[in-house]
Amino acid sequence: MRSEHERVYVVDDDPAVRRSLVRLLRSAGLEAVAFESPEEFLRLVPPEAAGCAILDLSMPGLDGLALQRELSARGCLLPVLFLTGYGDIPETVQAMKAGALDFLSKPVDDGVLLRAVRQALAAGRAAGEARRQAADARRRLSTLTPREREVLEGVVAGKLNKQIGGDLGIAEKTVKVHRGRVMEKMGAGSLAELVQLADRAGLGRA
Repeated sequence: MRSEHERVYVVDDDPAVRRSLVRLLRSAGLEAVAFESPEEFLRLVPPEAAGCAILDLSMPGLDGLALQRELSARGCLLPVLFLTGYGDIPETVQAMKAGALDFLSKPVDDGVLLRAVRQALAAGRAAGEARRQAADARRRLSTLTPREREVLEGVVAGKLNKQIGGDLGIAEKTVKVHRGRVMEKMGAGSLAELVQLADRAGLGRA
């Protein structure tokens, strides 16, 4: 299944529920795709899929919580909504701790469900944009020479050019040259933006 389009993925073993949810979502102008089992969903939907997922909690084989864990393990960041008639408080807490955005009990009001879906889609778009920005920052970081990266690390640590030069055994004016190249390659217009880009790229993280 191609993944560039934003979709609402419905996973529920009850065919009547699947039909009802897809009909409601499509009537609201949303693109919806239904799956009868978590296994079918995992087989057909790539980890980079855009949109959100509505998961039934109680299903044969993998249940909704197990599917949520598997999606996380695969690096799939689809926002998750749980829909169930059998949920209890411990399961709700477990789902929320694992990152679920909402937990809705059947039968759910159409308006409540659509609001939750739209919030999930917005969260998915924001997360997708953050991932794209992080990937771009990492790409820019990879264009730096080893020396430029050392200078950047000094800048991010809050050191002055003179201090960076002393640490690296180079002249302050040389640090300034490297720093200018770093700003250009990273696409930063200010020191604050440079620090933000370095953080976005994961510089200095373990």
